[in-house]
Amino acid sequence: MKTYIPKKSDIERAWWIVDAEGKPLGRLATAVARVLRGKHKAIFTPHMDTGDSVIVINAAHVHLTGNKADQKTYFRHSGYMGGERHIPFRTMVRRHPERVIELAVRGMLPKNKLGRQLRDHLRVYAGSEHPHQGQDPKPLEI
Repeated sequence: MKTYIPKKSDIERAWWIVDAEGKPLGRLATAVARVLRGKHKAIFTPHMDTGDSVIVINAAHVHLTGNKADQKTYFRHSGYMGGERHIPFRTMVRRHPERVIELAVRGMLPKNKLGRQLRDHLRVYAGSEHPHQGQDPKPLEI
């Protein structure tokens, strides 16, 4: 028995749009990562990019359950001694709401060249406007 490996011509790409308003961050990120990876398709292959492109709108209105909005922090380091920065969730979602979703999805993708390639298929916008109307995105229900 042979394992089926899809050819580049067999992979059909689609565009999906997700409204993040009122959605829990983790559940939103897992659904987006699944579509980016291509796990929703019958031709899914772990070592290939068989996924679709995803547009996330209203990123500024995503929320966390429980006390996580007060407790969650984002870690950065400048590379210099004493260069640690811990940014609270509330500050991050106010300053860079797109980055909150990008980082959550990034943690759910493979940590290799394929994961970096898949991240290019994600577009996140703080508001409800986006410049991808020409791609005719289908709504993704979460």
